[in-house]
Amino acid sequence: MMGTDEIRPPSTLPAFLTLFTSTGTLICCALPALLVSLGAGAVMAGLIEAVPQIVWLGKHKAAVFGIAGALLLVSGIWQWHARSLPCPADKAQADACARARKISWIVWGLSVVLYAVGFFFAFLAARLFY
Repeated sequence: MMGTDEIRPPSTLPAFLTLFTSTGTLICCALPALLVSLGAGAVMAGLIEAVPQIVWLGKHKAAVFGIAGALLLVSGIWQWHARSLPCPADKAQADACARARKISWIVWGLSVVLYAVGFFFAFLAARLFY
């Protein structure tokens, strides 16, 4: 049982939640644009028939990107705050804590990249190329 004076390592949960929401931005906007630009419109039609929620995500892309962006911001602030929190004194636990922090930053960075790609296809590509 963990006492109140023990140090807990930072959680990777916020980073993985932002990865999940950033992936949603890709599904709503980047995937359809990619499939149609590659001439795979029939694949896109089949995908929409199998997963009709993609249409809902596309219709509400501003909300999807707003929520994903807010979660990315909150997660980034959490990561920045957690960077200086102490890790346990035990060598094995300290190594696990350092690994968890590194994984969290990697996942968060991947989430930001996915968000940026989705944002490009959702809001900028149509204005730049059409």
